Order: sequence, then C-alpha cells, then structure tokens
Amino acid sequence: MNLRSRILVTATLVVLLPLLVLGILVRGQMAARLMAQHVARVETLAGIVEAELSAESQALGKRLDALAAEMARDNRLRLAAVDGQLGERPYLLDYAGRAMRLAGLAMLQIQDEQGRVLSSGHFRNAYDRIDPLPLFLAMAPRGVALVQTRTPESRFLAVARVDSLMLGGKRLTLVAGASIEERILGSHVRGGELAVSLVYPGGLRSSHEAMADVLRARTTTREGRMEVGLPRDDYTLHAITLPFVLDEERDGAHLTDAFLIISYPLEPLRRVQRSLDAWLAVVWLASAAAALFLALWLSARISRPIAELADKTAQIDLDHLHVAFESRRTDEVGMLARFLGHMTARLRTSARKLREAERRATLGEIARQVNHDIKNGLTPIRNVFRHLAQVVREEPERAGEVYRERQEVLDASIEYLEQLAAHYARISTHPTRRPCDLGEIVRQVAAGVGECGGARVTCELAPNLAPVSADPVALRRIVENLVQNACESLERPGGRVALRTANLTGDMGEAGVQLEVSDTGRGIPPDDLAKIFDDFYTTKEDGTGLGLSNVRRLVSDFGGSVRARSDSGKGSTFSVWLPAAVAKEDA
Repeated sequence: MNLRSRILVTATLVVLLPLLVLGILVRGQMAARLMAQHVARVETLAGIVEAELSAESQALGKRLDALAAEMARDNRLRLAAVDGQLGERPYLLDYAGRAMRLAGLAMLQIQDEQGRVLSSGHFRNAYDRIDPLPLFLAMAPRGVALVQTRTPESRFLAVARVDSLMLGGKRLTLVAGASIEERILGSHVRGGELAVSLVYPGGLRSSHEAMADVLRARTTTREGRMEVGLPRDDYTLHAITLPFVLDEERDGAHLTDAFLIISYPLEPLRRVQRSLDAWLAVVWLASAAAALFLALWLSARISRPIAELADKTAQIDLDHLHVAFESRRTDEVGMLARFLGHMTARLRTSARKLREAERRATLGEIARQVNHDIKNGLTPIRNVFRHLAQVVREEPERAGEVYRERQEVLDASIEYLEQLAAHYARISTHPTRRPCDLGEIVRQVAAGVGECGGARVTCELAPNLAPVSADPVALRRIVENLVQNACESLERPGGRVALRTANLTGDMGEAGVQLEVSDTGRGIPPDDLAKIFDDFYTTKEDGTGLGLSNVRRLVSDFGGSVRARSDSGKGSTFSVWLPAAVAKEDA
C-alpha cells in the first residue's frame, strides 16, 4: 500500500469511525428513551384505568350503603316487599327505577331470599324471575365483577356489586352497577394510536377499530375458556384480567374472565427510528464524502511532490548523476529536495573517485592474477632446470638422457605460458570449452612439481577416465593451484600429496569426473574453511588470495563444483567435480 492510499484510509477511518460509533450510541440512547416513553404511556393509562375501576367499585359500595339505609326507612317498600300488600305492588315495581336514577346507577336490582327479582330498574320485565347474578358476584373478588346485562333496547357492560339488607325480618339482595363503556373505553383515548380494549366471552369493545380487528382475529375459545393471543411483536401492551359474569339465555349466567387491554402500536416508534436511521445515514454519508474529499486533497498535496522526488531519484545511477532537485518550498518536502540535491552532488564527486579507484583496483587485480598464474607456470620449468643442474654436477654423462626425459614437461609448461599469454591478451572471462583428458593434465602437473619441497606426490588415475568439457589451459590452472596450495600447506619434509581421479555421477544423475587433491599438512581451521574460496582471502603472509577463488570461478564456468574438507593438524582434501563431455553433448 503506497503513501497516498495509507493517507486516504487513515483520514477516512479517523473521521468515519468516531461518527459511526457516535451514531450507534445516539441511536441506541434515543431508541431506549423513546421505548421507555412508549411503555410509560401505556403503564400510566393502565394505572389510571385500574384506579378508576377501583374508585367505581368503592363508589358503588357507598351508593349501596346509602340505598340500603333509605330502603330501611321506607314503610311502603316494607309493606310491598315484606307484607306483600297488593296495593303497594306498583310502588315496589317502580322503586328500583326511581332509586337507580336518583343514585346515578346504570343498573339496579332488588331480589328476595329465593333470588326472585322484586324490582329491576334497568329491565322492568325481569320482575318475578329467578336471577343468579348475586351468587356469581359474591364469588368474585371483593364482590365486584363486570356484567353484560340488558335494557329493553340493548345490552351494555357494567361494573356490578352486590349487597344486602334486613327489612322486616327478611333479607333483600341489592345488585347495583355503573356503565363502563364510555368512561373506561373512550374517555382517556380521544384519537391517536393508544387504545383501551375489553375482550370478554362473546364480545369485544375497543376504542380503536384497528386494534379491535387484531384482537378479534387472535381470540379463540378452547374447552369453554377464552384465550387471547396478544400481539406483543407489534404493540406495547398491558393486560388486566377482570372477573366477568356472562348472562346467556341458552347456558345461563356464569363467572369467567375478561381482559382489559391497553395497547400502543410500535409502528410509530419504528417510523421514528427509521427516520432517525435515515438522517444518521445521510449525515454519515455526507461526512464520508467530505472525509474522502479532504483525504484526496491532503494525500495529493503530500504525495504528489514526494512522487515527483521519487521519479527523479529513480533516474539516479552512477552514469546519470546530473538530476536537478530544485525546490522553492519551505516545508519538509522542500528540505528533502534540497537534501537530495546535496546528496547527488556528493555522489558525483564520489563517483569520480570510485571510477578512478576501480581502474586502479582492476589493474592491480589483473597484475596479481597474472603474477600468480605465471609463477604457477614457471614452477615446473624451475624444477626441471634445478634437476638438470643437479644431474650436471653429479652425473654429467646422464644430462642428455635426463633432458630428454624432462623435455615433455618443459614443452608443456612453455605451451601453457604461451596459451596463458594469449588468454590475457584477449582478457576473456569465458574460455573455449572442448573435450579434455583430465588424467593427462594431472599427470603432467604431478611430473612438473617434482619433489614438492621434500614431499612425495602420488597419482591414482582411474582407467577409462571420461573426457571433461573444459579449456585445457584453465583446467591446468585449476590443478596447479590445488597442488601448489597442498605443497605449501606441508610444514615438514616427508609429507605426502595425493592426486586421485575417478568417474563419478553428479547430484542430478549426470556423468562426470572427480579430482581429489589431498595433503598431510597443517589443515584449515573451521573458521577459515568457509572463506577460503573468497576473493583476496589468504592466511599466507605473501599470498594474494587469488588461487582458490580462481579455482572456484573456473570450475563454476565449466558447470562443475568444488568442495573442501579439512581435519586441523592432519591435512585437507579438495574435491573438484566436472561434467563429462559426452554427457553434455548428449544433453
């Protein structure tokens, strides 16, 4: 991710994440408070309705007490209800109606001890009938229950209460009631979505038609009991269970339950929440757009000059150090541009010095390598002439014979020096490769080394050795360097240098030839063993550090490998593996 993208992402996250968290918190707080207000409104109305039902029950009790006291003082009522005087019967029939209107009741009924109706204010035709309503009211808690009763015109709902009095030695039962339809179902919910509903067996009354339809669809009767499935997912509800006396002509009156339900739909609250979510989304998106625009502007202002500096910096190399980093800016970008300009100027100066040092180092390296290779080529010649000088001094008559025996070594060494000179004349790093007899080269090098400082040099050449694909001059340089190092590692006379060749398959299964050069010298310390093939690394006081590095480079050019192992104080072994010429041609 580049700098501009990081600035965009960082600026966007810094602006949007706090807004998102704030929006979530604000939405949660507002939703919780709105829901709390929603529930509080329902609970408040439920408390008012329960209080009014309780107040109505107490008011009915007081009215019944006052009515009982008045009836106890009415002699005409005693004559009609207790003594049974026929002349007072009309007074008795009309008594409940007059008393009901004076007491502000919706229903009033007077019964004798057998439950026979003596007078009924709300339904005069109930006279002389047996009505079990007082029995069920007495079974209800506190003697109060809802009643579905009737007038000559229609049925209505009332909260009813039962009481009794002794009149002339006879007990009369009083049933009084007040209508609740207008006071409870309509007085507290004038319009709006808040609804008070009464669900009772055989009927349903509600202040809100939509709620009535919902409850009607969810009301069922099972085994004579009414069940209401309250729509709690869509409404905030408070349900009150009330005793209910149902007066049915077919099954008779019986006590059951009715449900007074205060409801408030959640849809208005959800609309407010959706509106709040929409506004929060608009604010968040507007903030996102503003943050994105600001981030783009800021990233462009920061990244564009940096990108220009990067493009100019990418043009810099040792051959192109004249790139200009001029800037009039006074900020950090301007400081960076001026710093790059100063650095480029220093690089130009350093590059000139480096080229001069490289030229000198190259000439010095070539000189050291030429010196090293010539010394290796002159060693066999020097050994031959020393041998000839010794023979001339001790056995002059054998000088010609010994010369003819060592002439091959002289010719091979001179040819090697001539070819080496031709190589350096071309300054070629890729010698010509052709099939070479590694065994013959090893034999020639071993013969040219002679006694090797008093050490014994032995050769174990495998028969039918496969030719290798290499350059003969370079191959001889490899063998001479390894033999020369082996001889120099011998600390005392009597040591031994062994050269062995063998046909050996490579790690990938290809045919090849291996040369091992072993010595019984001082060995190589473990810390030095890993660095002996590095350029210019040497532990000798007069060494150049080029012998083994040339071996590694030449072996690598021929597709081979070289390894070294050593036992400190006992000697070292260098193994060179080269691919066979036949294997390469087949490939």
